[in-house]
Amino acid sequence: MWGEKDRRGRTLRGNWTIRDILKWTRGYFRDGGIVQPRLEAEILLASVLGVDRLHLYLYPEQPLTPEERLRYRDVIKKRRNGVPLQHLTGEVSFLGLRFRVTREALIPRPETEELVEKALAALPRDREVFCLDLGTGSGVIAVCLAKFHPLARVTAVDVSESALALAAENAERHDVSERITFIKSDWFSRVDERFDLIVSNPPYVDEQEIKTLSTEVRRHEPRIALDGGSGGTQRIEELANGLREHLRPGASVLLEIGDGQAQRVAEQMSRVGLVETLVEQDLAGKQRFVIGRCP
Repeated sequence: MWGEKDRRGRTLRGNWTIRDILKWTRGYFRDGGIVQPRLEAEILLASVLGVDRLHLYLYPEQPLTPEERLRYRDVIKKRRNGVPLQHLTGEVSFLGLRFRVTREALIPRPETEELVEKALAALPRDREVFCLDLGTGSGVIAVCLAKFHPLARVTAVDVSESALALAAENAERHDVSERITFIKSDWFSRVDERFDLIVSNPPYVDEQEIKTLSTEVRRHEPRIALDGGSGGTQRIEELANGLREHLRPGASVLLEIGDGQAQRVAEQMSRVGLVETLVEQDLAGKQRFVIGRCP
């Protein structure tokens, strides 16, 4: 890759500028099959340098120090080897907020942003509301509900202690810790209250399809956040069975689901007594959300 000697005796060559190193990395990433080589090269270099991406455009002739080049080289090698971009930068943007991410929780996807927007739209704005986020992971759903609805009280549940610690850190980052309660629980096992809204992005990958996922997902994201059991809906059905006794009259339920699961999940929600059940598409046109209401 690059070569001269740093203080540890490793070789580094050339006076690499921001422009040089980004041009080289774009080809390196393109050859490695990375879909957005330019964007990812810029994001990673900005992260290594501790600047925003605009800085790279304003100062393209800025040379990198040997230590900066070494750090960047290590990062881009990991990215080409399948480590997710978000794990290398340590954060992700979600509904305009920055969240810390680690291997302990699923990296938030754009579809979940749509889920949160629908959840916020379902809540009355003129009174205090009580929300439950099942399988909170990094806490993006819980934090956004509290951040964008000033009267929301949120209970965030996860079976993973490390995920809950990450979610609590993100709540602190966005100054909503006082309105979020974190509980270690397998779905409703340690939850007693009733809520105005229950929202979840549960595991929904068919257990038989885990091995077909990309290396990036399969090796670096927690299986517990992916594996939906038999048919991908087993964990969703377990969740659905506890809904009615934790909903207030008129409360809403919003679930994110996998492709091809809409009919099964909608029927399950109807079986447990929810009404006005409907399926909505995501921006890509896939049936991604199932919504129901407690009578």
